[in-house]
Amino acid sequence: MEKNIDKATSSLYNEGMKYIIKSNSTNPHRNLAAEEFLTANIGEGTEILFLWQNASTVVIGKNQNSRAECNLSKMEEDGVLLSRRLSGGGAVFHDLGNLCFSFISHAKIHNVTRQLSVIANACRAFGIDAEPTGRNDIEADGRKFSGNAFYSVGENKCHHGTVLIASDMGRLSNYLTVSKTKLEAKGIKSVRSRVVNLTELAPEMTVEAFERALIEAFAPDMTLPMLNEALYASRAEFLGSREWLLGEDPEFTDEVKYRTAEGEFTLHLTVKGEIVTDCKVYTDSLDTEAAERICAEVIGKRIEEV
Repeated sequence: MEKNIDKATSSLYNEGMKYIIKSNSTNPHRNLAAEEFLTANIGEGTEILFLWQNASTVVIGKNQNSRAECNLSKMEEDGVLLSRRLSGGGAVFHDLGNLCFSFISHAKIHNVTRQLSVIANACRAFGIDAEPTGRNDIEADGRKFSGNAFYSVGENKCHHGTVLIASDMGRLSNYLTVSKTKLEAKGIKSVRSRVVNLTELAPEMTVEAFERALIEAFAPDMTLPMLNEALYASRAEFLGSREWLLGEDPEFTDEVKYRTAEGEFTLHLTVKGEIVTDCKVYTDSLDTEAAERICAEVIGKRIEEV
């Protein structure tokens, strides 16, 4: 059963319903724009599981420095896209061996624990025992196969993440620049040693088979057609713009780096007469508001107080 939602305005779908929507695009900017549109317009009692895939793409967190996190020249050479999401967290590589999911609902019914259980239950259909760990990971056999992140549009919530199924693991290190501090903090030697494709644990799995298991675990009331792209075309254009992807890194006089349990922080500070007059914060923290709070705290302080 399908429903025409092209005329969507302030609210989508019937209250109390669970829907599946599958993207028909592999463009990251279109997919993230569609996800944001769904998050902004979903009805208060409705839940959506949005499923999507990106062609070869490096996706960075909202407050990350793309120039520091990515090998941009290598990406351009290999035709790999850059995308910046609305949520926090770190940089990841997507290809068609990777399935992306978005749990979208109002804050009143948003339940991350229950949503993670949907992923775990889909894994159990293939005999894989999965469990959440750390800040935002899901692991199996002691290795990460899914990273999760979160953002809000008003009172509506989006919990999105990835599932490594048959991704080209060898390409990860080509495009991501992972700091030595992060690796040492986790007590590991490489990114590749921490991650696993689910096909390594269940060789019979395919992206399509896992997608079916995920849909069954979510138990939707209805599958709906993909949104009319006209609803979010201008937003997709912005999410693919140089302004959003690269931004501006204003000239700075001092740099402060530190790490907490929440993630890594790099502060680019403009200091005049020993007073901080401007600040730009880059971080892989899941807290999307952390950068703004830190800037508000340090501007006006003496540099030795930062």
